[in-house]
Amino acid sequence: MSATSTADALLAGPRGRRLLLDYAMHAERIRRPERHDDSFRSAIVRASHHLDPERDSSVTYARAYESGAQEPPEEPLRAVVTADEVAHRLSEVPLPEVTEVSLRTALAAATDTARYWQDPDGEDVLAATEPVRRELRRVAEHIARSPHAQWWTSALAETDQWSIVSRDDDSPDTFEPAAAELLSAWHEDTLAAEARAADRPTDPTANWSGYWWSNPSVRCSTRTLFDGTPAELWFVEDSMGWKRITVRQIGTPVGARIYEIDGAPAWAELCRRFPLEVTAEKRHDWYRTTGRSGRWVIPNWQLVAENYAGVHLTVVGYLAAAGTAIGVEDETASVIAGWAPDVTCWLADPDRIGDESRTWVLHENQEQPAWVEETQQ
Repeated sequence: MSATSTADALLAGPRGRRLLLDYAMHAERIRRPERHDDSFRSAIVRASHHLDPERDSSVTYARAYESGAQEPPEEPLRAVVTADEVAHRLSEVPLPEVTEVSLRTALAAATDTARYWQDPDGEDVLAATEPVRRELRRVAEHIARSPHAQWWTSALAETDQWSIVSRDDDSPDTFEPAAAELLSAWHEDTLAAEARAADRPTDPTANWSGYWWSNPSVRCSTRTLFDGTPAELWFVEDSMGWKRITVRQIGTPVGARIYEIDGAPAWAELCRRFPLEVTAEKRHDWYRTTGRSGRWVIPNWQLVAENYAGVHLTVVGYLAAAGTAIGVEDETASVIAGWAPDVTCWLADPDRIGDESRTWVLHENQEQPAWVEETQQ
């Protein structure tokens, strides 16, 4: 994929645009560590507050505080800053040399703020406005030219895959059912959930929520990053704030056919070939996150497993397509939800699972959070 195509992909989806916004805020923080009223970060806080559907909630004020304020605002952020003003301030932010850490930080933030059960937050709405999106192209092209972003378009790293076996105080799994067993349970649960949801209102704006994920409930894995940490430690949707994670290395099945999802068209093709309707269960959540009303489908992972050993979602595929309404047929669409950048979902059993586990502990008492292997503490 060319740098231009990568830049286009980063601008195409809400997670990609959010990454660019976060990267630019980090770039400004390097030059101006203290928050100022005329800063880009300050403009984002005020503009996104007024675009946020939860703008009167304490959650929104907490986000303002986390964005760099010295203390939480004591009263609503009354001064409205327009998207044009945000774009202007963004145009004045110098972009430093891209580093592996800065890209990882922005990608982790973009993944963590994904939400498919309610309306997009103010920052996502702001990043999608025409003036801000236009100015974000400079950031997208800057990142796309970096060699540190090249792996974002790469296929499955077959020789370097790690799977999470426990989080926090959970005991490491010593046994996991076979992939076929997990897929059978997923299929039964999905059909049962769809049947139970049949009595819900057909009005997509009704106050209902359900199981909004579209991934199979199977073993998943990611590659190792530049510092030796598994990618899945950093890139998590709907995280529960885990501080201690244990992983094991897995072996890719010999000669395995892997389906690569590098964007919306690849996901749509998978849904066309192996459709499973989930309209009743997903209708309300996916309307809120995409604004689309209509029929919804996901891949029938049991059928996909008859053709592929695994499904890999590239980083760029995730950033361009996750959380968007992906057209499948004339009347159906789908959403990539509950996935993570670079994750591979295994529909067949791995050749081997490493006997030795590695435990990583999150250290947050420093400028940049760090996952440190437990034996190295």
